[in-house]
Amino acid sequence: MALFSQPTARALAILDLLMANPHQAFGLTEMTRRLNLNKATCHAILTTMANYGFLVQHPKTKAYRLGPSIIAAGNAAFAQFPVLEYARPELEALQNDLGIGFAVTGRSKLHQVLLALYGRATPLIDSFQLGLRLPNTAPVAACFTAFSDAKYLEEWLTRAHESRGGYNEKLDQKLRVSLIAIRARGYEVSLKTQTEANLWAELSRIHNSWSLLELDEAARQYQHDLCDEHYHLDRVEPKARYEVSTITVPVFAYKELPVMCFVAGSFEKSISGTQVEEIAARMKESANRVTAIASGRNPVN
Repeated sequence: MALFSQPTARALAILDLLMANPHQAFGLTEMTRRLNLNKATCHAILTTMANYGFLVQHPKTKAYRLGPSIIAAGNAAFAQFPVLEYARPELEALQNDLGIGFAVTGRSKLHQVLLALYGRATPLIDSFQLGLRLPNTAPVAACFTAFSDAKYLEEWLTRAHESRGGYNEKLDQKLRVSLIAIRARGYEVSLKTQTEANLWAELSRIHNSWSLLELDEAARQYQHDLCDEHYHLDRVEPKARYEVSTITVPVFAYKELPVMCFVAGSFEKSISGTQVEEIAARMKESANRVTAIASGRNPVN
């Protein structure tokens, strides 16, 4: 079982809450209510974080917001991950041209993380906003996995089987077929599911009583239940219509591995297979230009 530090989790929960509400500031009373913390404990954490510049307290209202040290940390992260800045004009142009919302996702060993948003947010994003973490476990983050090496793929699948209590041959075959389809056409298409709707509702509930443990549990439940749903569209029929949740395209850079993904969402109505292909083609053109810049090559026009 992974180690867990409760004091660290309390500080991270404060940062999570403020990142998810970038236009709000929170006083001590509201913070303790949202995070279900003892007032003295919360006050000590907030004071320490403010003393080191990670938070700023308003002199009159005494409410807290993110501070300059977080900005510095963000700039340092951008310096380590400049490809995200290269992507900004491409995604803004896609959003303006296509009139749908776009996001950027990154990955760590165990999570897929929402890094940036452009345009209209989906209900899921409204529930959490930036920093949303989902398990990097099948079937989540399939677009990353489809273009990674065999060892990474097997670990991704193994985590899914472990989350379900043991190896399931039918599930394994379904997931492998989906990965083959994603790699063959160069993009992922996911469909709207009841599991996704359940996650929206759960994140909306948690939003008013912030807890890292509850957030992690909601994300794990989402991944677990998604295994039972028809989630990936493995074959796109041009004349058929689909209730699409997302269209995802990888962006490559270092060692030809996907470093992030462009994600199109906010589809209010069903769309045709032809529309899916057209949107994906536009996204791939943009992703290829970002890949070229990040790899030190001239963008392909």
